[in-house]
Amino acid sequence: MTTINIKKLFKINLILVLLTSALLVRAQVHPDFTIVKSIPTSTVKNQDQTGTCWCFATVSFIETEAMRMGKPMYNLSEMYIVKHAYTDKAKKYIRYHGKCNFSEGGQAHDVLDVIRKYGIVPEDSYSGLINGKTVHNHTEMFNLLDGMLKGIVNSDKGSPSASWLPAFNSTLDLYLGPEPKEVKIQGKTYDPLKFAKEVLSFNPDNYVELTSYKDYPYNQKVDLEIPDNWSHGFYYNVSINDFMSVIENCINTGYSVDWDGDVSEEDFNHTEGTAVLSLKESDEIIINGIEEERQKTFDNYSTTDDHLMHITGTAKDKDGAIFFLTKNSWGENSNKYGGYLYMSNWYVQLKSIAILVNKDAIPKELRKKLGI
Repeated sequence: MTTINIKKLFKINLILVLLTSALLVRAQVHPDFTIVKSIPTSTVKNQDQTGTCWCFATVSFIETEAMRMGKPMYNLSEMYIVKHAYTDKAKKYIRYHGKCNFSEGGQAHDVLDVIRKYGIVPEDSYSGLINGKTVHNHTEMFNLLDGMLKGIVNSDKGSPSASWLPAFNSTLDLYLGPEPKEVKIQGKTYDPLKFAKEVLSFNPDNYVELTSYKDYPYNQKVDLEIPDNWSHGFYYNVSINDFMSVIENCINTGYSVDWDGDVSEEDFNHTEGTAVLSLKESDEIIINGIEEERQKTFDNYSTTDDHLMHITGTAKDKDGAIFFLTKNSWGENSNKYGGYLYMSNWYVQLKSIAILVNKDAIPKELRKKLGI
C-alpha cells in the first residue's frame, strides 16, 4: 500500500513538473520585455542582399569589444573582411579541386583569421559600395565568382594557370573596389594590421568559439561539421549547461556574445522581434532532454547554421522568463525594436550552433577544464 502511494506521488509530481516546464516555455510567445542588462554597443547595420551575417555580427562584436576596452565607437568595414575571405575561400576551393564549400556564408573565426593576416579598416575608408551604390547586393558578384571557380576546376586542361587568382581578385575589385593600403586616424597613418593592433587594441588570439553537441567529446577542441566551416576552424565542445553559463557570465560581467544558430523556425519572427520555441519543440525537450534534442535536431537538419547575430544583453517578460537581447544585421527599420529581437532562453539552448567570446569572460573553472 505504501509502495503504491509513493509511486503515485512520484508520477503526480513528475507530471506537475513537466506541465510547469511546458507552460514556462509556452508563456514566452507574446511577452512584454523589461531590460535586465544591456552592453553598450555600436549602431545596427544592414547586410542587405548579401549572405554576410557572419561578418556583420562579428564586426559588431569587435566594435563592442573596442568600446568595452575604452575605445570610441568605431564603425568598422565589413566588406574589407568579406573581400579577403573570398580570396582565401577561393584558394582553398581550387586546392581541394572544388571539393569544399564556396559560398557567401562563413563563420565568426573567419573574421578573426582575416584580421590576423590582413588587419581591418574603418567603414569610411572602405565601404564596398562603388559606382553610386547605397546598398549591398552581392548576387551578381557571387554568381560570377562561383562560375569562375567551377570553370577552373572543371577545365579540360587539368591544371589551373597562374592567371586565375589575379582574375578572381580583379572581379572583386570591380564590384567592391580596391581596398586601402593605409588609413589616417587623428593625423597618424596606419596600415590595416597596425590599425587593428594599435588603434583598436584588438588581438584575435584573445577569443575562442564554443559549441555543445554530445556526439563530440566534451571539453576538447572539435572540427564542427557545418558547411560554412570551410576553413575547418576548431571549437571547444562543452556541455549545454557550461555553454549557457558562458553566455550568462559574459553578459553579467560586461561582455557581449557573437551568436551562431538556427533562424528557420516558424517562431523566429524578426518582424515581431521574438524568437521562441514551437509547442512541439518544447514538448520534445521535455520528453528527450535538451542534450538529446540538440543532437537530434542537429543531425536531422532542423537546427542548421543559418545566421549569426550579436547578443548584447538580457531581458525578462511579464512572467519573469529570461530572454537574450539580440542585435541583428537587417537594418534599424526592420522591426519595431530598432533591429533587435528577443531570443528566449529555451530557444538559445536548443537552436544555438556556436558562440564566439572573449576568453576572459569564460568562468575560471571552465577555462581550467578547457586548458585556456
